[in-house]
Amino acid sequence: MRIALSIDHAGGALKDAVAAAIVAAGHSVSDLGMCDDYPDSAVVAGRAVLAGTADRAIIICGSSAGVAVAACKLHGIRAATGHDTYTAAQCVTHDNCNVLCLGARVIGPAVATECVTAFCNANFSNEERHVRRLAKIDEIERNQR
Repeated sequence: MRIALSIDHAGGALKDAVAAAIVAAGHSVSDLGMCDDYPDSAVVAGRAVLAGTADRAIIICGSSAGVAVAACKLHGIRAATGHDTYTAAQCVTHDNCNVLCLGARVIGPAVATECVTAFCNANFSNEERHVRRLAKIDEIERNQR
């Protein structure tokens, strides 16, 4: 799988560990660089997913909150903060998230590595209840245009 990696000015503390974790999990990493402002990092990563140059993306800012909010503004992006392995995997298996958001001021490299591995190795379950719920989310998104 191709994973895009984007950071803002605060994300540098985790960048190398996250990139190494992506490769260690058997995936390729596309380093999209650093943007000064977190909304720009989210847009760069989200557009890579939407354009098909990446299958998923990981965005790192200070807390993860800003990039998660900004990324979810892009039609077709489902971003979530995953500061534990359960959430990092579950956001894919249940919610079909295509962007993981991490906070460099919240978690350290060891936890980030575990979360990245969980996110990269998870697959959407396609269970009926999750498909049904995602259809509702798609409907919300369609009605907001």
